[in-house]
Amino acid sequence: MDLPRRFAGVNWRGLYTLCLKETLRFFDSWMQTILGPAISSLLFLAVFVLALHGEERKVGGLPFVEFLVPGLIAMTVVQNAFANTSFSILVSKLQGNIVDVLMPPLGALELTIGYVFGGIARGVVCGLAVALGMALFVPISIYDPLVLAFHAIFGSMMLALFGVLAGILSDKFDHIGSITNFIVSPLAFLSGTFYSIANLPEFFQQAALFNPFFYMIDGFRFAFTGHADAAPLVGIAVMTAINLAMLTLVYRLIRAGYKLKA
Repeated sequence: MDLPRRFAGVNWRGLYTLCLKETLRFFDSWMQTILGPAISSLLFLAVFVLALHGEERKVGGLPFVEFLVPGLIAMTVVQNAFANTSFSILVSKLQGNIVDVLMPPLGALELTIGYVFGGIARGVVCGLAVALGMALFVPISIYDPLVLAFHAIFGSMMLALFGVLAGILSDKFDHIGSITNFIVSPLAFLSGTFYSIANLPEFFQQAALFNPFFYMIDGFRFAFTGHADAAPLVGIAVMTAINLAMLTLVYRLIRAGYKLKA
């Protein structure tokens, strides 16, 4: 006869199960969650390089293709990390099965880690798929693998946490769409993905430094090319601070059951 399980500290089996569930979510529909973003990024590359003759331009002292590729990979990573966690929580709320996640003996920190792990996994997998696809058409090299690993994990973690927050606060898909259209996409496109902030007027250069996406994009670009508009250590510090703040906020909301418990 199976006896009740007792958990002292971390419920490792429950945490593993939640991480596996959140990872299998996007692998089960890989054509939409992995192949789709990869094709979209390749289309961006094709438009800027072929249609607009980007191969003849230089940005920040780099050939435009070399400058553009890291930003496109980074955008794919963070946007998919956000999508994975936000839709996972919102769909569970709308279908009424969020209780299936809240009832098991999982603490607030374990729930937070489980959801965020799924977002990081999807972000990293999509980023890798985009990088491999682009490598078929343009040469890609890595300048600093450790910096790349840091920004891939912490960048996707930042958006995964924001996705959890968005899923908690949202009551319908229109709310997620509004957050994506008015917060995530503008911050991503104004982060220096397609341009160097060194070319901006002084006011807009300073404004860009308050955009957390800038440090993530800039970190990716440094990891691939060795070029950065801001000091890499500053970017690492900013990303770490933001993730700690977001982790604390999301943990407290889940612990309180805010908009999760009926």
